[in-house]
Amino acid sequence: MNAAPGPEQVPAGLLRRYLAWSLDMLVPVALALAACAGRIAAASARATAALEAIAQRMAQAMVDALVHGTGALALARGWLRDPAWREAVTALSGAVADAVVAPALLAALLALAWFAGFEASPLQATPGKRALGLRVVDARGARLALGRAALRHLAGTLSWLSLNLGHLLAALPPRHQALHDRLAGTRVLQRAGARLPAWSLAWLGLQLLAAVAAGACLLAATQQAIERAFDALL
Repeated sequence: MNAAPGPEQVPAGLLRRYLAWSLDMLVPVALALAACAGRIAAASARATAALEAIAQRMAQAMVDALVHGTGALALARGWLRDPAWREAVTALSGAVADAVVAPALLAALLALAWFAGFEASPLQATPGKRALGLRVVDARGARLALGRAALRHLAGTLSWLSLNLGHLLAALPPRHQALHDRLAGTRVLQRAGARLPAWSLAWLGLQLLAAVAAGACLLAATQQAIERAFDALL
């Protein structure tokens, strides 16, 4: 077992821990997406078809409302009672579930092996944590046993289920322990006074840009589906 860390080691803050986690998740997510590529492609095609059907029903209902002077409330009721609308919505939700659930479960299993294996190793850190100068120890500052490392990762499920409130506990000084750290009796340490490297902040900015781009692409795809539906009717 490793000796307890010296006084230069302090609890790591939330942002550094998040950046390390986001780097580490690239590997499990990439492997899961590659393994489920065929399933995702098929589900995406079904989702696109369902979105087109929903747009067509919406366009048809709006045109009918304009012709017959139907109010907004009656229009909404008509959508909810429309079997074709409900069928399209069900098909869309099923396609999204098929595209997300299996890859997510596989990524979770791979992440368990990745995080527990590296954190219980002599490195005491995943590659992402090492890149950010972090290491995981038990309450005495010693190296984790594999069982404790696995428990720490599994306890992270509760942090996710708490709508990330469990993760946000890592922002609270002086312990900076997330919920799963408290449950597993672990700590995440960094060198005192260490600054975030510039590349890690660039990585954070890239993630924000990717999130905005994904939202914009989804909005554009929805708008195009609605425009095509109206073009077909008018």
